[in-house]
Amino acid sequence: MEQAFGLEIPQTLSEICQPHRIALLVYDMQVGILSQLPPERAQHITDQVLKVLQAARDAGVRVFFSRHLSLPVEAAGVFQLRMAMAWQRVSHVSEVKPWFLRDAPGFQLIPELAPRTSEVIFDKITMSAFEGTFLNIALRDCGINAVIIVGVATEIGIEPTVRHSADLSYIPIIVSDACEGGDEEAAQRSIESLKFAGDAVITDTTTLCSLLNHTGR
Repeated sequence: MEQAFGLEIPQTLSEICQPHRIALLVYDMQVGILSQLPPERAQHITDQVLKVLQAARDAGVRVFFSRHLSLPVEAAGVFQLRMAMAWQRVSHVSEVKPWFLRDAPGFQLIPELAPRTSEVIFDKITMSAFEGTFLNIALRDCGINAVIIVGVATEIGIEPTVRHSADLSYIPIIVSDACEGGDEEAAQRSIESLKFAGDAVITDTTTLCSLLNHTGR
């Protein structure tokens, strides 16, 4: 641990992974999102996320789940409608069918996650999990300085969340094999770009779970 100016600056993943100073963000593991993946990839990412989730729970790490929410078309604005048209490849607003309305089955988290009453679920309409949500306030109030990120999709929402977390002075920890992309090549480009930027610590499920098992309560 590097020490300077009254600060402790972690240099290794082991030094970062102190359960009282980290949180786990499970990003958009929703029924309607995983259903868009081939079954074998959906099962694989589910298995990997569950491993990290269990290790975090055993270590006493605070857990947050994000869900992507679609606004009804009548309440959506210019950007929301334009994005929906692009994603759904339609030419007119009248053709847009919101995928993740609050009461839609696809909006819900996959049942395997089984969030506990001590864990937090929050909704967003943005790609960054920090924009327009209470996540930053909640983490700051708990003295968190690093965020473990797993879920879907790497190139759509996880990359902007990682970059935003770094701008907010958190240390982002990407568990690369517990993050899945909608497009595998685009997802790999995102990981390589984040690796090049150097803001994030990139690890794998086995390494992270081993560290959490050794540092947990």
